[in-house]
Amino acid sequence: MNCVRIGGGAGFAGDRFEPAEALARDGDLADLVLECLAERTIALGQQRRLADPSAGYDPRLVARFERLLPITAARGVRVITNMGAANPLAAGRVTADLADRLGLGLGVAVLTGDDVLDRIDPAAPALETGRPLAAHGELVSANAYLGAEQILPALDTGAQVVLTGRVADPSLFTAPLAQRLGWDLRDPAAMAAGTVAGHLLECAGQLTGGYFADPGRKDVPGLAELGFPFADVRADGGVEVSKPAGTGGLVSRATVREQLLYEVTDPTAYLTPDVTLDLREVTVTETGPDRVAVRGAAGRARPERLKVSVGYRAGWRAEAGISYQGPGARARAELAGEVVARRLAGAPVRVRADVLGAEGSPECRLRVAASAADRAGAEVVCHEVEALYTNGPAGGGGVRTAVTEVIGIVSTLIDRDRVEPAVTVFGGPPCG
Repeated sequence: MNCVRIGGGAGFAGDRFEPAEALARDGDLADLVLECLAERTIALGQQRRLADPSAGYDPRLVARFERLLPITAARGVRVITNMGAANPLAAGRVTADLADRLGLGLGVAVLTGDDVLDRIDPAAPALETGRPLAAHGELVSANAYLGAEQILPALDTGAQVVLTGRVADPSLFTAPLAQRLGWDLRDPAAMAAGTVAGHLLECAGQLTGGYFADPGRKDVPGLAELGFPFADVRADGGVEVSKPAGTGGLVSRATVREQLLYEVTDPTAYLTPDVTLDLREVTVTETGPDRVAVRGAAGRARPERLKVSVGYRAGWRAEAGISYQGPGARARAELAGEVVARRLAGAPVRVRADVLGAEGSPECRLRVAASAADRAGAEVVCHEVEALYTNGPAGGGGVRTAVTEVIGIVSTLIDRDRVEPAVTVFGGPPCG
Protein backbone atom coordinates (compact mmCIF):
# COMPACT_ATOMS: atom_id res chain seq x y z
CA MET A 1 0.00 0.00 0.00
CA ASN A 2 1.44 3.38 -1.02
CA CYS A 3 -1.08 5.77 0.54
CA VAL A 4 -3.46 5.61 3.51
CA ARG A 5 -6.31 7.95 4.34
CA ILE A 6 -6.92 8.33 8.07
CA GLY A 7 -9.44 10.59 9.80
CA GLY A 8 -9.59 12.47 13.08
CA GLY A 9 -13.12 11.96 14.38
CA ALA A 10 -12.85 13.42 17.91
CA GLY A 11 -10.44 15.69 19.72
CA PHE A 12 -11.78 15.37 23.25
CA ALA A 13 -14.43 13.51 25.24
CA GLY A 14 -17.08 16.16 24.67
CA ASP A 15 -16.64 16.45 20.92
CA ARG A 16 -19.55 16.41 18.49
CA PHE A 17 -20.75 13.13 17.00
CA GLU A 18 -21.81 14.30 13.53
CA PRO A 19 -18.40 15.19 12.03
CA ALA A 20 -17.06 11.69 12.69
CA GLU A 21 -20.14 10.22 11.06
CA ALA A 22 -19.56 12.42 8.00
CA LEU A 23 -15.92 11.30 7.82
CA ALA A 24 -16.89 7.65 8.06
CA ARG A 25 -19.70 8.00 5.53
CA ASP A 26 -18.10 10.27 2.94
CA GLY A 27 -14.36 10.36 3.66
CA ASP A 28 -13.25 7.13 1.93
CA LEU A 29 -11.17 6.30 5.01
CA ALA A 30 -9.17 3.26 5.97
CA ASP A 31 -9.12 4.21 9.65
CA LEU A 32 -11.00 6.64 11.87
CA VAL A 33 -9.39 7.71 15.14
CA LEU A 34 -11.36 9.09 18.09
CA GLU A 35 -9.03 10.84 20.53
CA CYS A 36 -11.14 11.38 23.66
CA LEU A 37 -8.74 11.31 26.59
CA ALA A 38 -6.88 13.99 28.55
CA GLU A 39 -4.64 13.81 31.60
CA ARG A 40 -7.36 14.86 34.01
CA THR A 41 -9.98 12.80 32.15
CA ILE A 42 -8.28 9.51 32.92
CA ALA A 43 -7.68 10.47 36.55
CA LEU A 44 -11.39 11.21 36.92
CA GLY A 45 -12.12 7.91 35.21
CA GLN A 46 -9.98 6.13 37.79
CA GLN A 47 -11.94 7.94 40.47
CA ARG A 48 -15.24 6.67 39.00
CA ARG A 49 -13.82 3.17 38.75
CA LEU A 50 -12.92 3.18 42.45
CA ALA A 51 -16.59 3.83 43.21
CA ASP A 52 -17.88 1.37 40.58
CA PRO A 53 -15.58 -1.34 39.14
CA SER A 54 -17.69 -1.48 35.97
CA ALA A 55 -17.18 2.24 35.27
CA GLY A 56 -14.18 4.33 34.30
CA TYR A 57 -14.44 4.32 30.50
CA ASP A 58 -15.67 7.29 28.46
CA PRO A 59 -19.25 8.09 29.55
CA ARG A 60 -20.27 8.87 25.97
CA LEU A 61 -18.88 5.66 24.50
CA VAL A 62 -22.25 3.96 23.96
CA ALA A 63 -23.99 7.07 22.63
CA ARG A 64 -21.13 7.75 20.20
CA PHE A 65 -20.80 4.17 19.01
CA GLU A 66 -24.55 3.62 18.59
CA ARG A 67 -24.48 6.22 15.83
CA LEU A 68 -21.02 5.60 14.41
CA LEU A 69 -20.44 1.85 14.28
CA PRO A 70 -23.24 1.03 11.82
CA ILE A 71 -21.61 3.48 9.38
CA THR A 72 -18.02 2.27 9.86
CA ALA A 73 -19.05 -1.38 9.69
CA ALA A 74 -20.92 -0.85 6.43
CA ARG A 75 -17.92 0.89 4.86
CA GLY A 76 -15.15 -1.26 6.30
CA VAL A 77 -13.61 1.61 8.27
CA ARG A 78 -11.59 0.55 11.30
CA VAL A 79 -12.13 2.60 14.46
CA ILE A 80 -9.27 3.25 16.89
CA THR A 81 -9.94 5.11 20.11
CA ASN A 82 -8.74 5.72 23.64
CA MET A 83 -12.29 5.81 25.01
CA GLY A 84 -11.31 2.86 27.19
CA ALA A 85 -9.85 5.51 29.53
CA ALA A 86 -9.43 4.04 33.02
CA ASN A 87 -11.25 0.78 32.26
CA PRO A 88 -10.51 -0.45 28.72
CA LEU A 89 -11.69 -4.02 29.38
CA ALA A 90 -15.11 -2.84 30.53
CA ALA A 91 -15.27 -0.59 27.48
CA GLY A 92 -14.45 -3.57 25.26
CA ARG A 93 -17.21 -5.70 26.75
CA VAL A 94 -19.75 -2.90 26.41
CA THR A 95 -18.70 -2.20 22.81
CA ALA A 96 -18.88 -5.88 21.82
CA ASP A 97 -22.33 -6.18 23.42
CA LEU A 98 -23.49 -3.05 21.61
CA ALA A 99 -22.16 -4.34 18.27
CA ASP A 100 -24.04 -7.60 18.80
CA ARG A 101 -27.22 -5.74 19.70
CA LEU A 102 -26.86 -3.71 16.49
CA GLY A 103 -26.29 -6.91 14.49
CA LEU A 104 -22.81 -5.88 13.38
CA GLY A 105 -20.71 -8.84 14.55
CA LEU A 106 -17.58 -6.76 15.08
CA GLY A 107 -14.37 -7.88 16.71
CA VAL A 108 -13.20 -5.54 19.45
CA ALA A 109 -9.54 -5.56 20.48
CA VAL A 110 -8.57 -3.98 23.79
CA LEU A 111 -5.09 -2.80 24.75
CA THR A 112 -4.27 -2.75 28.47
CA GLY A 113 -1.10 -2.25 30.47
CA ASP A 114 -0.94 1.52 30.77
CA ASP A 115 -2.17 1.42 34.39
CA VAL A 116 1.08 1.38 36.39
CA LEU A 117 -0.12 2.66 39.77
CA ASP A 118 1.32 -0.43 41.47
CA ARG A 119 4.64 -0.05 39.62
CA ILE A 120 5.66 3.54 40.17
CA ASP A 121 7.76 4.65 43.11
CA PRO A 122 5.82 7.16 45.28
CA ALA A 123 9.18 8.65 46.24
CA ALA A 124 10.07 9.38 42.61
CA PRO A 125 10.21 13.09 41.78
CA ALA A 126 7.46 14.76 39.80
CA LEU A 127 8.75 16.30 36.60
CA GLU A 128 6.88 19.54 37.25
CA THR A 129 7.95 20.21 40.85
CA GLY A 130 10.84 17.92 41.73
CA ARG A 131 8.95 16.88 44.87
CA PRO A 132 8.17 13.20 45.59
CA LEU A 133 4.93 12.06 43.97
CA ALA A 134 3.43 11.08 47.32
CA ALA A 135 4.09 14.55 48.75
CA HIS A 136 1.40 15.99 46.48
CA GLY A 137 -1.43 13.95 48.00
CA GLU A 138 -2.95 10.48 47.94
CA LEU A 139 -2.15 8.92 44.57
CA VAL A 140 -5.23 7.66 42.74
CA SER A 141 -3.92 6.93 39.25
CA ALA A 142 -0.74 6.43 37.25
CA ASN A 143 -1.03 5.80 33.54
CA ALA A 144 1.92 5.37 31.20
CA TYR A 145 1.78 6.80 27.69
CA LEU A 146 1.97 3.72 25.49
CA GLY A 147 2.98 4.08 21.84
CA ALA A 148 2.69 2.51 18.41
CA GLU A 149 4.76 -0.49 19.49
CA GLN A 150 2.15 -1.43 22.06
CA ILE A 151 -0.86 -0.58 19.87
CA LEU A 152 0.28 -2.61 16.86
CA PRO A 153 -0.54 -6.08 18.29
CA ALA A 154 -4.12 -4.94 18.87
CA LEU A 155 -4.37 -3.81 15.25
CA ASP A 156 -2.88 -7.11 14.06
CA THR A 157 -5.84 -9.04 15.52
CA GLY A 158 -7.93 -7.83 12.57
CA ALA A 159 -10.56 -6.30 14.86
CA GLN A 160 -12.64 -3.48 13.39
CA VAL A 161 -12.69 -1.61 16.71
CA VAL A 162 -9.53 -1.09 18.77
CA LEU A 163 -9.88 0.37 22.27
CA THR A 164 -7.06 1.64 24.44
CA GLY A 165 -6.51 3.44 27.70
CA ARG A 166 -3.71 5.98 27.99
CA VAL A 167 -1.58 6.11 24.88
CA ALA A 168 0.21 9.09 23.36
CA ASP A 169 -2.28 10.95 21.18
CA PRO A 170 -0.23 10.88 17.95
CA SER A 171 0.48 7.17 18.44
CA LEU A 172 -3.20 6.40 17.84
CA PHE A 173 -2.52 7.47 14.25
CA THR A 174 1.11 6.42 13.88
CA ALA A 175 0.36 2.77 14.70
CA PRO A 176 -2.27 2.14 11.96
CA LEU A 177 -0.20 4.11 9.45
CA ALA A 178 2.84 1.98 10.24
CA GLN A 179 0.82 -1.20 9.95
CA ARG A 180 -0.77 -0.34 6.60
CA LEU A 181 2.31 1.28 5.04
CA GLY A 182 4.79 -1.32 6.28
CA TRP A 183 6.86 1.15 8.26
CA ASP A 184 9.61 0.03 10.64
CA LEU A 185 8.78 1.35 14.10
CA ARG A 186 12.50 1.95 14.72
CA ASP A 187 12.82 4.19 11.63
CA PRO A 188 12.87 7.77 12.98
CA ALA A 189 11.97 9.27 9.60
CA ALA A 190 8.84 7.14 9.25
CA MET A 191 7.83 7.71 12.87
CA ALA A 192 8.34 11.46 12.39
CA ALA A 193 5.96 11.48 9.42
CA GLY A 194 3.36 9.44 11.27
CA THR A 195 3.66 11.58 14.37
CA VAL A 196 3.23 14.80 12.42
CA ALA A 197 0.09 13.42 10.78
CA GLY A 198 -1.20 12.24 14.14
CA HIS A 199 -0.41 15.48 15.91
CA LEU A 200 -2.26 17.46 13.24
CA LEU A 201 -5.33 15.22 13.37
CA GLU A 202 -5.50 14.44 17.09
CA CYS A 203 -7.48 17.56 18.01
CA ALA A 204 -9.95 17.01 15.15
CA GLY A 205 -11.82 20.29 14.58
CA GLN A 206 -8.90 22.42 15.73
CA LEU A 207 -7.27 21.68 12.37
CA THR A 208 -10.35 22.79 10.45
CA GLY A 209 -10.97 26.11 12.21
CA GLY A 210 -12.28 25.21 15.66
CA TYR A 211 -10.36 26.93 18.47
CA PHE A 212 -8.83 28.99 15.66
CA ALA A 213 -11.70 31.31 14.76
CA ASP A 214 -11.44 34.96 15.82
CA PRO A 215 -13.98 37.19 14.02
CA GLY A 216 -12.39 39.91 11.94
CA ARG A 217 -8.91 38.43 12.31
CA LYS A 218 -9.28 34.74 11.56
CA ASP A 219 -12.70 34.18 10.04
CA VAL A 220 -13.97 30.61 9.65
CA PRO A 221 -16.96 29.86 7.40
CA GLY A 222 -19.66 27.44 8.54
CA LEU A 223 -18.39 27.01 12.09
CA ALA A 224 -21.75 25.57 13.19
CA GLU A 225 -21.30 22.75 10.65
CA LEU A 226 -17.57 22.28 11.23
CA GLY A 227 -16.10 19.35 9.33
CA PHE A 228 -13.33 17.23 10.81
CA PRO A 229 -10.03 16.47 9.04
CA PHE A 230 -8.42 13.55 7.32
CA ALA A 231 -4.88 13.00 6.09
CA ASP A 232 -3.55 11.21 3.03
CA VAL A 233 -0.24 9.75 4.16
CA ARG A 234 2.16 8.20 1.67
CA ALA A 235 4.70 5.47 2.30
CA ASP A 236 7.50 7.98 1.63
CA GLY A 237 6.24 10.15 4.50
CA GLY A 238 4.34 12.78 2.52
CA VAL A 239 1.27 14.12 4.35
CA GLU A 240 -1.66 16.11 2.94
CA VAL A 241 -4.57 17.15 5.14
CA SER A 242 -8.08 18.13 4.11
CA LYS A 243 -11.74 17.71 5.10
CA PRO A 244 -14.90 16.32 3.46
CA ALA A 245 -16.35 18.50 0.72
CA GLY A 246 -19.41 20.48 1.72
CA THR A 247 -18.58 20.66 5.43
CA GLY A 248 -17.96 23.87 7.33
CA GLY A 249 -14.64 25.22 8.49
CA LEU A 250 -11.41 25.50 6.56
CA VAL A 251 -8.04 23.83 6.17
CA SER A 252 -5.40 26.45 5.46
CA ARG A 253 -1.75 27.14 5.98
CA ALA A 254 -2.71 29.15 9.05
CA THR A 255 -4.88 26.46 10.69
CA VAL A 256 -2.21 23.84 10.05
CA ARG A 257 0.65 25.95 11.39
CA GLU A 258 -1.31 26.77 14.53
CA GLN A 259 -2.14 23.13 15.22
CA LEU A 260 1.39 22.03 14.36
CA LEU A 261 2.74 23.95 17.36
CA TYR A 262 -0.19 23.24 19.69
CA GLU A 263 1.08 21.87 23.04
CA VAL A 264 4.62 21.55 21.65
CA THR A 265 6.99 22.86 24.30
CA ASP A 266 10.17 22.26 22.29
CA PRO A 267 9.80 22.18 18.47
CA THR A 268 13.29 20.74 18.21
CA ALA A 269 12.53 17.77 20.46
CA TYR A 270 8.84 16.90 20.81
CA LEU A 271 8.93 13.65 22.76
CA THR A 272 6.53 10.79 22.08
CA PRO A 273 6.90 7.07 22.82
CA ASP A 274 7.68 6.56 19.12
CA VAL A 275 10.19 9.28 18.23
CA THR A 276 11.90 12.50 19.22
CA LEU A 277 10.30 14.82 16.68
CA ASP A 278 12.07 17.84 15.19
CA LEU A 279 9.77 20.37 13.49
CA ARG A 280 12.35 22.96 12.45
CA GLU A 281 12.41 22.04 8.76
CA VAL A 282 8.70 21.40 8.32
CA THR A 283 7.07 23.17 5.36
CA VAL A 284 3.35 23.87 5.08
CA THR A 285 1.98 24.47 1.57
CA GLU A 286 -1.58 24.98 0.33
CA THR A 287 -2.05 22.65 -2.64
CA GLY A 288 -5.73 23.34 -3.30
CA PRO A 289 -8.96 24.49 -1.66
CA ASP A 290 -8.99 23.13 1.90
CA ARG A 291 -5.92 21.02 1.18
CA VAL A 292 -2.46 21.48 2.70
CA ALA A 293 0.76 19.50 2.28
CA VAL A 294 3.10 19.07 5.23
CA ARG A 295 6.65 17.88 4.67
CA GLY A 296 10.09 17.95 6.23
CA ALA A 297 9.54 16.46 9.69
CA ALA A 298 12.71 14.91 11.10
CA GLY A 299 13.09 12.35 13.82
CA ARG A 300 15.65 11.05 16.24
CA ALA A 301 15.63 7.97 18.44
CA ARG A 302 12.64 7.55 20.72
CA PRO A 303 13.03 8.32 24.46
CA GLU A 304 14.35 5.49 26.62
CA ARG A 305 11.61 5.90 29.22
CA LEU A 306 7.86 6.44 29.06
CA LYS A 307 6.02 9.38 30.54
CA VAL A 308 3.47 8.61 33.25
CA SER A 309 0.53 10.85 34.14
CA VAL A 310 -0.12 10.63 37.89
CA GLY A 311 -3.37 11.74 39.52
CA TYR A 312 -3.62 12.65 43.18
CA ARG A 313 -6.29 13.94 45.56
CA ALA A 314 -5.77 17.70 45.67
CA GLY A 315 -8.65 18.81 47.90
CA TRP A 316 -12.11 20.15 47.12
CA ARG A 317 -13.53 23.02 45.10
CA ALA A 318 -16.61 25.09 45.88
CA GLU A 319 -18.39 27.22 43.30
CA ALA A 320 -21.39 29.33 44.21
CA GLY A 321 -23.25 32.30 42.80
CA ILE A 322 -26.16 34.63 43.43
CA SER A 323 -27.72 37.27 41.16
CA TYR A 324 -29.01 40.78 41.86
CA GLN A 325 -31.31 42.75 39.55
CA GLY A 326 -32.54 46.31 39.14
CA PRO A 327 -31.10 49.68 40.15
CA GLY A 328 -27.93 49.34 42.20
CA ALA A 329 -27.48 45.69 41.26
CA ARG A 330 -23.70 45.92 41.16
CA ALA A 331 -23.42 47.69 44.50
CA ARG A 332 -25.57 45.02 46.12
CA ALA A 333 -23.55 42.23 44.52
CA GLU A 334 -20.32 43.83 45.73
CA LEU A 335 -21.74 44.12 49.25
CA ALA A 336 -22.72 40.46 49.13
CA GLY A 337 -19.12 39.60 48.26
CA GLU A 338 -17.86 41.62 51.21
CA VAL A 339 -20.27 39.79 53.52
CA VAL A 340 -19.05 36.39 52.33
CA ALA A 341 -15.42 37.43 52.66
CA ARG A 342 -15.97 38.60 56.24
CA ARG A 343 -17.91 35.47 57.16
CA LEU A 344 -15.13 33.25 55.85
CA ALA A 345 -12.24 35.26 57.29
CA GLY A 346 -10.03 32.86 59.21
CA ALA A 347 -11.65 29.75 57.74
CA PRO A 348 -9.23 27.16 56.28
CA VAL A 349 -10.25 27.94 52.70
CA ARG A 350 -8.91 30.04 49.83
CA VAL A 351 -11.67 32.24 48.46
CA ARG A 352 -12.09 34.42 45.40
CA ALA A 353 -15.18 36.54 44.80
CA ASP A 354 -15.95 38.31 41.51
CA VAL A 355 -18.89 40.43 40.41
CA LEU A 356 -19.97 39.83 36.84
CA GLY A 357 -21.71 42.78 35.21
CA ALA A 358 -20.82 46.42 34.66
CA GLU A 359 -21.90 49.43 36.71
CA GLY A 360 -25.44 50.33 35.69
CA SER A 361 -26.16 46.85 34.37
CA PRO A 362 -29.70 45.66 35.15
CA GLU A 363 -28.32 42.35 36.41
CA CYS A 364 -25.09 41.43 38.18
CA ARG A 365 -23.95 38.14 39.62
CA LEU A 366 -21.63 37.39 42.49
CA ARG A 367 -19.44 34.40 41.75
CA VAL A 368 -17.55 32.82 44.64
CA ALA A 369 -14.92 30.14 44.08
CA ALA A 370 -12.94 28.48 46.85
CA SER A 371 -10.60 25.59 47.51
CA ALA A 372 -10.56 23.57 50.71
CA ALA A 373 -8.71 20.59 52.08
CA ASP A 374 -11.91 18.61 52.63
CA ARG A 375 -15.52 18.51 51.49
CA ALA A 376 -16.84 20.00 54.70
CA GLY A 377 -14.75 23.12 54.21
CA ALA A 378 -16.01 23.53 50.65
CA GLU A 379 -19.62 23.09 51.75
CA VAL A 380 -19.25 25.89 54.29
CA VAL A 381 -18.48 28.28 51.42
CA CYS A 382 -21.60 27.22 49.53
CA HIS A 383 -23.70 27.57 52.67
CA GLU A 384 -22.54 31.15 53.19
CA VAL A 385 -23.57 32.12 49.67
CA GLU A 386 -26.93 30.41 50.00
CA ALA A 387 -27.51 32.25 53.29
CA LEU A 388 -27.34 35.55 51.41
CA TYR A 389 -30.97 35.00 50.36
CA THR A 390 -32.16 36.48 53.66
CA ASN A 391 -28.92 37.54 55.33
CA GLY A 392 -27.48 39.69 52.58
CA PRO A 393 -28.44 42.62 50.36
CA ALA A 394 -31.94 43.01 49.00
CA GLY A 395 -33.20 41.11 46.02
CA GLY A 396 -30.76 38.23 45.77
CA GLY A 397 -31.83 35.17 43.82
CA GLY A 398 -30.82 32.32 41.55
CA VAL A 399 -28.32 30.71 43.92
CA ARG A 400 -26.39 27.83 42.40
CA THR A 401 -23.77 25.85 44.31
CA ALA A 402 -21.46 22.96 43.48
CA VAL A 403 -18.84 21.03 45.42
CA THR A 404 -16.40 18.79 43.57
CA GLU A 405 -13.27 16.90 44.46
CA VAL A 406 -10.12 18.15 42.74
CA ILE A 407 -7.79 15.64 41.11
CA GLY A 408 -4.35 17.10 40.59
CA ILE A 409 -1.99 15.92 37.86
CA VAL A 410 1.79 15.58 37.85
CA SER A 411 4.13 13.50 35.70
CA THR A 412 7.00 11.10 36.14
CA LEU A 413 8.93 8.57 34.04
CA ILE A 414 9.01 4.78 34.00
CA ASP A 415 11.32 2.28 32.33
CA ARG A 416 9.74 0.67 29.28
CA ASP A 417 10.34 -2.83 30.64
CA ARG A 418 8.21 -2.00 33.69
CA VAL A 419 5.15 -1.77 31.43
CA GLU A 420 3.42 -5.00 30.39
CA PRO A 421 0.90 -4.39 27.60
CA ALA A 422 -1.68 -7.03 26.76
CA VAL A 423 -4.40 -7.44 24.12
CA THR A 424 -7.84 -8.95 24.72
CA VAL A 425 -10.36 -9.57 21.93
CA PHE A 426 -14.13 -9.52 22.42
CA GLY A 427 -16.90 -10.35 20.00
CA GLY A 428 -16.42 -11.15 16.37
CA PRO A 429 -15.70 -12.59 14.03
CA PRO A 430 -13.91 -9.44 12.87
CA CYS A 431 -15.11 -7.91 9.64
CA GLY A 432 -12.81 -8.38 6.68
